[in-house]
Amino acid sequence: MKVIEVDRCQIQEWYRKFKSVSIPTIIHQLPQSFIDYLLDSGTLQLPLSISNEDALPNRVHNLIDELDCQLTEKSDDEDEESEQSTSSPPPSFPDLELQIKKSIEALGGAVFPKLNWSSPKDAAWISSSRNLRCTSFSEIALLLKSSDSLVHDLGHAYDSCCDKKESSRPSSFYIALRKWYSSILPEREFRCFVRGQQLVGISQREVTTCYPLILAERGGIQDLIVGFFKDRVRMKFESDDYTFDVYVTNDGRVKVLDFNPWAEFTLPLLFTWDELEGFNGEEKQEDVELRVVERRCGIRPGLKTAVPREFLEAGPGSGWEQVLTKAFEELQQQQQQQETSDDDH
Repeated sequence: MKVIEVDRCQIQEWYRKFKSVSIPTIIHQLPQSFIDYLLDSGTLQLPLSISNEDALPNRVHNLIDELDCQLTEKSDDEDEESEQSTSSPPPSFPDLELQIKKSIEALGGAVFPKLNWSSPKDAAWISSSRNLRCTSFSEIALLLKSSDSLVHDLGHAYDSCCDKKESSRPSSFYIALRKWYSSILPEREFRCFVRGQQLVGISQREVTTCYPLILAERGGIQDLIVGFFKDRVRMKFESDDYTFDVYVTNDGRVKVLDFNPWAEFTLPLLFTWDELEGFNGEEKQEDVELRVVERRCGIRPGLKTAVPREFLEAGPGSGWEQVLTKAFEELQQQQQQQETSDDDH
């Protein structure tokens, strides 16, 4: 994988070409001062808002205060330094806030944010709505500041590139504000895998649930995605190997949601990377397999519940190990229930 292939997957690079077949999005370049704020791991302090409207409920404020106290705890020898740091005025980004406020209004009053490549999905736990829906600059700043997944964008974007230079970060960062649709159904999102400019596989994106309705529409959905790839994607996206995510509407339209590099850090979902690497691109496009969860025992455990960075340690007995163990136990229980159900019938 090369740097140019990763760069093509930045939303500010691909959105212009696919605007007519994507969801409404407004993109702003972020000032370096805001990037420095996101990179500062010493505090969860939110920017001082120029608006009198406070969209964050007390539950969120209390949680921020609690986490902030944990992050800024110092030893007795550092008490003085700690007092100086906690007494510093909160950061403020009035120009950026005004731009974002206007964009939110232009997009209907609610958006979800993402940086060059990633959205802060792992931070949904701290949102008052438990999702990425934002109606104010404060809510956006809270999600971005609380996300660990954005660390990839901010400092490790090119780590896996064979031709990376000294810096593993792009020269500029952007925030994309994407129109929020409450009617979006997770079962109608799909990930498409392209190798050698040929579509070689399609997977249901939400692999933690079986959706019988999608099973019934499987053939029609596959035809729609294959046709969309041929007509709207293949000749516009320059890389040979990549993945892209789409949404198929109830009335048969296909919308591009995102592009991702052909790399192991992109989830293969219901495929494996060994399988995908084995495709030679000579199969007929009409024969491309669309994989969906067909029965409950085929459900993959989904680690949807994000937790603070301090909890995500990989050692024995750590919080992360507990999460994985719990997911495995739930999967076993689901399989046993399904086997019992099958025996009864």
